[in-house]
Amino acid sequence: MRFSSHSLAESGIGSNTRSRLGLIILGLAFWLIPDAARADGLDSGDTAWMLTSTALVLFMTIPGLSLFYCGLVRSKNVLSVLMQCFALTSMMTLIWILWGYSLAFDQTGMEAGVVNLHSFVGGFDKALLHGVGIDSLTGTVPETVFVTFQMTFFIITPALIAGAFAERMKFSAMLLFMALWATIVYAPICHMAWSGDGAFFWDKGVLDFAGGTVVHINAGIAALVTAILIGKRRGYPETVIPPHNLVLTVIGACMLWVGWFGFNAGSALAANGAAGMAMLVTQVATASAALAWMVVEWVKHGKPSVLGIVTGAVAGLVAITPASGSVGPLGAIVIGLASGCLCFWGATTIKRKLGYDDSLDAFGVHGIGGIVGALLTGVFAAESLGGMGLADGMTIGSQLMAQIVGVAFTIVYCGVLSFIILKVVDGLVGLRVAEDEEDRGLDISLHNEQGYYSEV
Repeated sequence: MRFSSHSLAESGIGSNTRSRLGLIILGLAFWLIPDAARADGLDSGDTAWMLTSTALVLFMTIPGLSLFYCGLVRSKNVLSVLMQCFALTSMMTLIWILWGYSLAFDQTGMEAGVVNLHSFVGGFDKALLHGVGIDSLTGTVPETVFVTFQMTFFIITPALIAGAFAERMKFSAMLLFMALWATIVYAPICHMAWSGDGAFFWDKGVLDFAGGTVVHINAGIAALVTAILIGKRRGYPETVIPPHNLVLTVIGACMLWVGWFGFNAGSALAANGAAGMAMLVTQVATASAALAWMVVEWVKHGKPSVLGIVTGAVAGLVAITPASGSVGPLGAIVIGLASGCLCFWGATTIKRKLGYDDSLDAFGVHGIGGIVGALLTGVFAAESLGGMGLADGMTIGSQLMAQIVGVAFTIVYCGVLSFIILKVVDGLVGLRVAEDEEDRGLDISLHNEQGYYSEV
């Protein structure tokens, strides 16, 4: 039977009732439409969540990481760290728009199962965001929102590296190195992991939900190479170099914890169950890692430190990043405990034995934490261990092997190219400030300012 408003009116149904009935029919029709069909259009709920997540991830760098790092250096270098984070936020924004996004996400020439140049890096078809307008979509959100969300990852990754060479690198050298590194190292690794069918890591089945390889292992290995090449701070390790303001560090760590929900849950690119689980496991892993670091330090040194527990929390945030879309609460607990213990070992025992000066433990936390999280993702993604389940045909063994491939490739690629870029930068402008500038502090020497002024 076909209904019309005229026939409904004749049957005695009023206009208000007809309106309600129309809404009910529309609602039922929407409910009956398959999810795949609805996914072709913009979803306001997903968009709202992604706008929020983007702001949260930017909040991680300025002010979160900025405060976390600046509290750990000496007072004469506090502004230099803040300046590095702020300048990188600005420079990386422009690079991302000009060519970074295109190198990372241009899919031209990619084909599932086919390995070619396009499997490793994108082209320039999206340079200057060519073809990205207000109507273009990525999934159910505007592509402009996706561009900005990914931009915040592009911003924070170089800023993480800065912790390794704090208090001794030239500002000009830092900017040049980061511009080259982001273009030559970050963008290709990002493309391999996240650009879709035909991408090297993607086709290998490597699981990296929010940046274990792309962000943390990448940054951690670059940090280690930089720390080794640039050398130790004057007086290290004979002279104790304590943090000048742990209050700032704790505040920064708290901001990182909150902002990380955008980092991980936002990587679902939708306001859905995957985002909810990512948020849950992020909280669980972070809490587990913080407590693990605290207990290990308490047992080893007799007292639990504030610096220790907040560093442990960051280690947990790092380790759960690649796993947050794949594991459940059980996996989150194990990943948190493992990262808290192993990152403590990396930031203390390994650093001391090998003798490098990773000033703020960028490698010890992000490099080791990223490796731990990436590898354990391959285990705890299994449905039998509470995870979301492995892809068809994958077992824990094969998934773990895929994770090893992703980790090993990132370590070698990033390590070799970071070394080459640093050597080039050293030849062009020099990497390190002069000894007298380092002694005076980078705030005065490089920026002619002080973070703190004593009243006369």
